[in-house]
Amino acid sequence: MKLSISLMSTLGALVLAAALPTAVLAQDRASKDDAVSMVAKGIAAIKSKGADAAYVEMTAPNKTFVNKDLYLVVYDMNGNCLAHGQNPKQVGKALIGLKDPDGKEFVRERVELAKSKGKFWQDYKFTDPLTKTVQPKQMYCEKLGETAVCGGIYK
Repeated sequence: MKLSISLMSTLGALVLAAALPTAVLAQDRASKDDAVSMVAKGIAAIKSKGADAAYVEMTAPNKTFVNKDLYLVVYDMNGNCLAHGQNPKQVGKALIGLKDPDGKEFVRERVELAKSKGKFWQDYKFTDPLTKTVQPKQMYCEKLGETAVCGGIYK
């Protein structure tokens, strides 16, 4: 069976369009340096504007603290979410027992690392905002008072 050139072009365009939502290029990704800089920017905002104002600015749908697939999340030392750059429904929730697909209690671990190390990188899995699929993620966090200010990148 022969397909016309027009039909083949249409089929090719449909295949390409179907692949685009999951095809994320390197330039669409934030880097480790971007994450460290974003966390520093968040900490500076908390110090200069006050926590409440900064948390509002960090929380979706605001985009001041978003860079490509990178956004900020802030937790208190009990695992309560104070700001979330992708999901405002998380704010105010106790997330200490939240698990990734492998069963890792990543918020609990994050709080423990904040208490013991202050600044750290953490590996876990999470839903990528660009592809909407679960991906390996690295989160950079710094302890600020009784909070952890975090920004993550997808590998």
